[in-house]
Amino acid sequence: MRPLTDQHPKPLLPVAGKPLIEWHLEKLAAAGLREVVINLGWLGAQIPAALGDGSRLGLRLRYSDEGWPALETGGGIFRALPLLGEAPFLLVNGDVWTDYDFAALRARGLVAGELAHLLLVPNPPQHPGGDFSLRDGRVGEGEPRLTYSGIALLHPQLFAGCADGAFPLAPLLRRAMAQGRVSGALHTGQWADIGTPERLAAISA
Repeated sequence: MRPLTDQHPKPLLPVAGKPLIEWHLEKLAAAGLREVVINLGWLGAQIPAALGDGSRLGLRLRYSDEGWPALETGGGIFRALPLLGEAPFLLVNGDVWTDYDFAALRARGLVAGELAHLLLVPNPPQHPGGDFSLRDGRVGEGEPRLTYSGIALLHPQLFAGCADGAFPLAPLLRRAMAQGRVSGALHTGQWADIGTPERLAAISA
């Protein structure tokens, strides 16, 4: 995303005149969520400076500072677990944009024994091979593959045995898939991974 991210973290880049992260936060508030933990990495201090405590958005915002280099998705979530508590939580990557209604995930929750419920999307041009399969509501390693959207319900027990530091989320998900403990759903509406300035411009348009 350089040079756009030379001066600002990706979640604060504008999408149609509004910071990317505010699109998420407004939708989370509309879905009835009130407490949000935001992981901070590159130029992270700018995010609490812009969003404050979240009261203007109808939310209570707390922040987990990963420092830089960041801790990858798994390590960042593990660092934030003391703020997240012991109940399942909704995860939204800060570098995607979607029209998905988060109320659907909040209403579903996790079924007893599940460690994760993933929202999958059709494979975008930049990721034609996909990530995981979806069959009868279960996520696995089969074919055909769909793309993980960066949106999920996760249980803190998914991170059992982990230690503080940088590590990816995917191996933990695959371990849980092998145990039959990951469900999923397909979203066919709008979704984009804001990974290049061109994709950011396309979404803004």
